[in-house]
Amino acid sequence: MSAPTLCHTSARRLAIVLTASTSALALTACGVIDGVDGGGSSASPKKGDDITVGLLLPDKDTARFEAFDYPVIKKEVAALTDGKGKVVYANAEASQDRQSQQFQEMVSKKVDIIVVDALDAQAIAIDVQRAKDAGIPVIAYDRLAQGPIDAYVSHDNELVGEVQGRAIIEALGSKAATSKIVMMNGDPADTNFAKYKDGALGELKDKVHIAEEYNTDKWSPTVAKANMKKAIQAVGLNNIAAVYAANDSLAGAVIEALKEAGATTIPPVTGQDANLDAVQRVVSGEQYMTVYKPFIEEATRAAEMAVYKVQGRDIQFDALTQDAVDSPTEKKIPTMLVPVVALTKDNVKATVVADGVYTVKEICTARYEAACAAIGLK
Repeated sequence: MSAPTLCHTSARRLAIVLTASTSALALTACGVIDGVDGGGSSASPKKGDDITVGLLLPDKDTARFEAFDYPVIKKEVAALTDGKGKVVYANAEASQDRQSQQFQEMVSKKVDIIVVDALDAQAIAIDVQRAKDAGIPVIAYDRLAQGPIDAYVSHDNELVGEVQGRAIIEALGSKAATSKIVMMNGDPADTNFAKYKDGALGELKDKVHIAEEYNTDKWSPTVAKANMKKAIQAVGLNNIAAVYAANDSLAGAVIEALKEAGATTIPPVTGQDANLDAVQRVVSGEQYMTVYKPFIEEATRAAEMAVYKVQGRDIQFDALTQDAVDSPTEKKIPTMLVPVVALTKDNVKATVVADGVYTVKEICTARYEAACAAIGLK
């Protein structure tokens, strides 16, 4: 099943849970083909192909940033500019101070546009304003940053939480009402934190007993593992029926803690990001599910938005940002939301393999060969 054509659609309807592979948006159906609108007009570029895109990503614990987001954005910028455009890249490695410094360096270098996945959405606002004052547009990537950003590309993050919460309810079945679960939330400084949590609670509240709940500073697996050890002591190893883990790094830490505590059967644990190790855990049955957010498409669209913005190609830019969201500081920010997918054992091949994120060989290493064979992944 490929992604539906999405034209002039509300933000909530735009982010659809798919059960199989996603594909590129069908912009042709919206009247845009190779940058030309249905009326045959095209914007004249403000700048040629010799452009510089500044890319700021937040951490290296989330495997996708180094493995996919940066390489895809770099490749797409080059493809859109006949090889003349370049990407200047920096990773904050979970340090807000470092990201602010990197942002200021981008402004000093006078890059043409900055794409930023903000480690702290509120703290980054002052840097966004500096860029604005210097005439440098800013696109918020994956997380909605505060300050005068020009556009935002991400996923329906409340829906991510809903998908995770729903997966727990489905896994527990008729035992849900009497089941104790642990919630391992992300970092409250992350602008997506509340959306993930609210989405999950919308599915879990009054349907399960949330025995313990923790927030995870800087999305640190070390912090999550320590908190999971506390939860095991407080609730009892055998009394934990499921764990809501906000992303795959936290899920891995949770599972480590459960194993070290002596768990022979791992209760359902959720995740997000479809990291390779998480997909392998899903295949083996250690992790119940992960939310696959087609980050290759997200990265591709971010690169397109950046190039089109710099070159003044309003028709193409508007075709990608047909929705709008509000931040605490800005209203009606041009937005694109990419669909999300609930990834389980049943659709590994139809999602991350079909989309070219991982090969079967990469997933089904010697350790996971038997588990792959059991679900027909070969």
